[in-house]
Amino acid sequence: GMDNTEENPIQLHGDEEIIEVIDLNDTEPGPNDLADDLEDVDFEDAGNADDDNEGWETEDEMEAEAEQDDSELTFSRHTGSVFCVTLDPATNSMAVTGGEDDKAYVWRVSDGEVLLECTGHKDSVTCAVFSHDSSLVASGDMSGMIKVWKVETKEEIWSFEVGDLEWLEWHPCAPVLLAGTNDGSVWMWKIPAGDCKTFQSPACQATSGKVLPDGKRAVVGYEDGTVRVWDLKQGNSIHVIKGQDGHQGALTCLACNKDGSLVLTGSVDEERRSVYLAACNLYNNPSVLPSLPLIAVAYLDGTLAIYDLSTQVLRHRCQHEAGIVHLQWEDSSSVVSTCCLDGALRLWDARSGNMVSEYRGHTAEILDFTINREATLAVTASGDNQAKVFCLQRPDR
Repeated sequence: GMDNTEENPIQLHGDEEIIEVIDLNDTEPGPNDLADDLEDVDFEDAGNADDDNEGWETEDEMEAEAEQDDSELTFSRHTGSVFCVTLDPATNSMAVTGGEDDKAYVWRVSDGEVLLECTGHKDSVTCAVFSHDSSLVASGDMSGMIKVWKVETKEEIWSFEVGDLEWLEWHPCAPVLLAGTNDGSVWMWKIPAGDCKTFQSPACQATSGKVLPDGKRAVVGYEDGTVRVWDLKQGNSIHVIKGQDGHQGALTCLACNKDGSLVLTGSVDEERRSVYLAACNLYNNPSVLPSLPLIAVAYLDGTLAIYDLSTQVLRHRCQHEAGIVHLQWEDSSSVVSTCCLDGALRLWDARSGNMVSEYRGHTAEILDFTINREATLAVTASGDNQAKVFCLQRPDR
């Protein structure tokens, strides 16, 4: 049942999933205050208390409720579903979205102006990401066509074709691009020179991958449930988790904490077949919550589970009406955000398990979202062909 939380603690497998990390220089760019002018927007609508038909909804009111839109700005250049969105890491002022219309757009978050249109793809653009310094953007489509664009000059500077693309990620501190494909290969290129290295694995999808914060290793999860840690320089696999210690089902997501000392992997859940791990994330900021790290796990059955890693105890179960597609922790607080197949973005306090706020405006499911560093803005991508910018207002800010 849903209440036997004690009987199924989270499965953690010995020390070997905990990866040691050498100190790394903190090259994180300082937070850049974005959208100060949006700070004072008031979303509270003073209702008409002395209305004649108090307590009764007129048809107009019901329609207005259905069309509730809490967003600050709507980006509607895409002509198909918007599959992915990321913010530029340097300034958090530009978003890139990829869509079913075989295009990616780079646009300004403050006013929605298109800065760059990424064309020439042959299939839905499912990956679109900025390089570490925001000077380049990479767009990848399902068929495996990858293009890199220089944002400033709006020109395509590199392109390459791989097999069916599963994921695409930039190195955290160099113009190096990594991609995982359907046949299990992981590719790594220097951009724009194009020097290439591949990390070969068994013939099954490389479903998710992440370069660790030290920039020297990448963790990759595969369809057969294995997890491999690759040494990017040597090109060899330095750690493999499989069999008894590994997942039985296909890897669906992975996350790591800020220093890369912990990696969290999620897979298709064997016991409750209908339930998949949609997203997982780690939160660890001892100054805010000394008892952490906490783990947030989202399932397609609508469950958001918050676990205490040190005690392996389920602290909260936050139930959504519909499947959760993606989640993200805020940088320096205990707030975790979720986006859902019901088209809403929700903020939850991981300490209390309570919902902090809910934002609506999409008329279809949200497929991806991201939050800026200050946690003042969220940008969402939806099956309604739109991306939206929401102001995240919280009483404690």
